[in-house]
Amino acid sequence: MKTALIVILFLLCLTSGLSSGQSMFRGNPAHTGVAADPAPRVFHGIKWKFPTGDRIVSSPVWSDGTIYFGGDDGNIYAVAAESGRQVWKHATKGPAPSTPAVADGVVYAVSYDGKLYALDARTGGVHWTFASGGERRFEAKGIHGLQPKNQTIADAFDVFLSSPVVAEGAVYFGSGDGNLYAVDVASGELRWKFATGDVVHASPAYASGVLYFGSWDSYFYAVEAATGKEKWRFHGGEDPQIHNQVGFQSSPAVVNGVVYTGCRDAQLYALEAASGKQKWKFDNSFSWVISSPAVSDGKVYFATSDSSLYHVLDAASGKPILKQQDKCYMFSSPTIAGDVVLIGVLNGTLQARDLKTGDVLWNFETETSKENRGWVLTKDRALNEPLLYHSAWREDPIVAADRQFDIGAIFSTPLVVKGIVYFGSTDGYLYALE
Repeated sequence: MKTALIVILFLLCLTSGLSSGQSMFRGNPAHTGVAADPAPRVFHGIKWKFPTGDRIVSSPVWSDGTIYFGGDDGNIYAVAAESGRQVWKHATKGPAPSTPAVADGVVYAVSYDGKLYALDARTGGVHWTFASGGERRFEAKGIHGLQPKNQTIADAFDVFLSSPVVAEGAVYFGSGDGNLYAVDVASGELRWKFATGDVVHASPAYASGVLYFGSWDSYFYAVEAATGKEKWRFHGGEDPQIHNQVGFQSSPAVVNGVVYTGCRDAQLYALEAASGKQKWKFDNSFSWVISSPAVSDGKVYFATSDSSLYHVLDAASGKPILKQQDKCYMFSSPTIAGDVVLIGVLNGTLQARDLKTGDVLWNFETETSKENRGWVLTKDRALNEPLLYHSAWREDPIVAADRQFDIGAIFSTPLVVKGIVYFGSTDGYLYALE
């Protein structure tokens, strides 16, 4: 009887899609955003911080006592979770703002050089590499109202690369060439690719043999994992004038037959996983939803960009349960860890909120954000938009975005393992807080 119970529990874990530890983006293939361990309700200090050569947009993952993440200095890193000591690093030929996935002793990571890397988790040695059609950011003429209006401009806020998910003996990831790829884990050979109409930087979620993901073409897709055959597609908002309210940059979460995803059209959508039919949508008044939602106990947790709001909704109806105003944009995705919700803010703050009330339990501010070089932040730590975005012409908005990002901003989604909180910052450090 005891043996049978163990087998049943093991099978339940497999069918639920949960990984051991927190070894891929959002913790598991369904991307629910729920950590296996609780986070501290009181901040005690920095356990360690690990320096890299450029900003960190990638989110850390954990496997067998090691933290893995990508750096915009072009390296994939392995760092000892307890000490912060470097175990290895592997150089790619481009920034690596994708979050790695670890499965069966192999680290899978995507770089701006257009390659998917399969690296030995213990040594960093290369098992194989797979080349996509090449990376690029989403771009459009006069994007966000920038001038000249007939100039094609890359979107400075397209900061992430698609993070791989591992299931059914394959690695699945999106690419700037507009495709979702399925690559065999053993050989590194292409199984199939699925073409969309534009850049795919959202990370696919996997549940019950299906992959769910969005594209910058403003469609959200459900594709069979085994064949790459389309099951359905859902059309989000369009913005043919300035291409601001368009595209799926958020990655989805799949829970109880429902797919939850944010969109740059300022909506959070709940779609039926089987059919793609819209159950409900929640309007965010022209504010992007870049944050990938976390879903737990019948509630959906997410945050917005320029309106800087933290939301909790009823998962069944989309009705608001909680709304709290924050001070700055949030592109980081919330992590639910016990009775605490953790989320990064672009003013260089990591927040720990009470799961039930949403009240801030503690804040951690990066040193670079405290220094506030160039007065990027106001005295109350809001973004100093009149100073930064004073012109819509030529390179001025791009320079403003770079200044905004370089103050120790936190795009990285927090990881919680054994009560320690790990995340990266644009100040170039990976942090471990306790």
